Amino acid sequence: MPKLVRLYITQVAWGFVISAVFVGVLLAMNVANLRHLITGSEIGLIALVMIWFMNGIVFAGVQFAYKIMSMADNTQGPHGGSAVAHNFRPAVVKQEVRPDH
Repeated sequence: MPKLVRLYITQVAWGFVISAVFVGVLLAMNVANLRHLITGSEIGLIALVMIWFMNGIVFAGVQFAYKIMSMADNTQGPHGGSAVAHNFRPAVVKQEVRPDH
C-alpha cells in the first residue's frame, strides 16, 4: 500500500476516534440536553450515529490536513516577500479652485 494512502487511512481513523471521544464528552456533560434527547427518543441511536459520523468527517479532514501540513520542511525560515524596503511618500495632487459663476 502506498505511504500516502496508509497515512490517509490512519489519520481518518484517528479523526473518527477523536469524534467518538468528542461525542462522549457531549453526552457526559449533557450539552444542550443532548443526552436526554438521544436516550428519550426511539430514533436516538440513529441520531447518535449521525452526530458521530458527521463530526468524524470534520475531525478526519482536520487531522489529515494537520498531518500533511506538519510534514513541510521549514528549516530555511520564512519564505516570500521582498528584501527591499519601500520608501512610500504621499503623492501630490493639485486641484484648481473654480470661482462660483
